[in-house]
Amino acid sequence: MSVKLAAVVVLVVIVQSRVDATESADAHDTSSQERPLHVQKRRLSLQDTVEIQQCLLSAGDVGCGTFECFTNNSCEIRGLHDICMSFLHNAGRFDSQGKSFIKDALKCMAHGLRHKFSCVSRKCVSVKEMVFQLQRECYNKHNLCSVVRENVNVMMEMIHFQDLFPKGPHVELVNILLGCGEGVRVAITRRIHAQCEQNWGALCASLSLCLPGHTRIQTVPTLTPVPAISSANFLPPAGPPLPQPDRQQV
Repeated sequence: MSVKLAAVVVLVVIVQSRVDATESADAHDTSSQERPLHVQKRRLSLQDTVEIQQCLLSAGDVGCGTFECFTNNSCEIRGLHDICMSFLHNAGRFDSQGKSFIKDALKCMAHGLRHKFSCVSRKCVSVKEMVFQLQRECYNKHNLCSVVRENVNVMMEMIHFQDLFPKGPHVELVNILLGCGEGVRVAITRRIHAQCEQNWGALCASLSLCLPGHTRIQTVPTLTPVPAISSANFLPPAGPPLPQPDRQQV
């Protein structure tokens, strides 16, 4: 029992620390009591900065090359390239509006990253905020919410529980999707809760997890039914209740 309790406490700490608001990261980044090693890890090295700039100059607006420039550096900004590849891989499953969104939004992001990167400081929190702001601007400009409401099933399959840790572009994408209406919000909570159960089993069911944007994932499926929408891509109603925690072993 003590081992199970300890495991739950550890998971609570992990979830709370990795899905904190951006303000917490800002405070940690600017704290005067940070040790030099932490400060170094939270800034892009000069070598990384030069390499990213060279990569951005050589990458085009088409494809995912621009987003790959932000992987494997001292800021550890991961997710942009994965999201781009996922959109391109699933583009054929979207309707015509969705296909146009993918093309235009990815081009918008690539163009923005190339022109704005040199204007931000080397502090990782500043670089990440620039990335998140570009996501919001490009997704909203090209009507992500309108697209996802007509392609919910495809979009939900692109969301994976493990991608939400640590906080990054995947979390920002989920944050934006949570503002796309009740139907999309419910679909997201179902998707992530089911994947959480698959990864953590009874431990997940025993925790009260919150999605980014303070949308709570219930430990039992008590979500209201999804409003009827005349779209073949919408998710079906929720299945039977998940097994109770005491029926599973850690």
